[in-house]
Amino acid sequence: MTLVRTNHGRGHSYKRNGRRQPGVTSILRQMPKDALIRWAGNTTAGFAVDNWARLDGLPVTERLAELQGAADAERDAAARRGTEVHSLAERLALGEAVEVPEELAGHVESYRRFLARFDPEVIAVELVVANARPRYCGTADLVCFLMGAVWLLELKTSRSGIFRESALQATAYSRADVYTLPGEAGVEHSLAGLGIERCGALHIRSDGYDLRPLDTSDEVWRYFCRLAANHALDERSREWVGEAVEPLRLVES
Repeated sequence: MTLVRTNHGRGHSYKRNGRRQPGVTSILRQMPKDALIRWAGNTTAGFAVDNWARLDGLPVTERLAELQGAADAERDAAARRGTEVHSLAERLALGEAVEVPEELAGHVESYRRFLARFDPEVIAVELVVANARPRYCGTADLVCFLMGAVWLLELKTSRSGIFRESALQATAYSRADVYTLPGEAGVEHSLAGLGIERCGALHIRSDGYDLRPLDTSDEVWRYFCRLAANHALDERSREWVGEAVEPLRLVES
């Protein structure tokens, strides 16, 4: 068995035994996202108000392009910030010295305060997990011994806090069959061997942090399994519409 994560720019993909696997975050896109729709509209409106004079001086097509890309630009900036904080946090958890960009100093200081106060004993970082049924892969941020138990922690940097998707994400990670670690060339280990007892989300902000326990009960697991089934059906739905056809014509002899 070989489990491999491959990075592609800002994204990544998973393969197990050479077969592409759906990621947990892709499966979670099956959830309704009413708040995300409102966020996109509010972000675009805010960008228009903040840049009103500059946009007024642009040709209409350029003005439209900037407005259309405003929400994506905000999302991508947040994703880059999250990725950088994750990378720095991983190295800090392993006791490495890091050089911190000025714009992330607050986030890193908050994470340092978490480490100093809770003193977690790191068991594994950035472990790639996989499950056979339902079929999925994902990357868990941190497994550590904390407050008398083994925790799986997800590190979050969203300005809006911890969303319910985090519970589904942690549930999927903690109930996976196997995992592999960076540098192991896909060698698989039984996830049960880590002895994960609790799951939580660590919300890292520039002004502090919050550690929030996550529900990973059977009820949450059943919800995730339904989303996984919907994702699989959604993938197959691409074949529901066939190619254009023409009437058959008899060939004269």
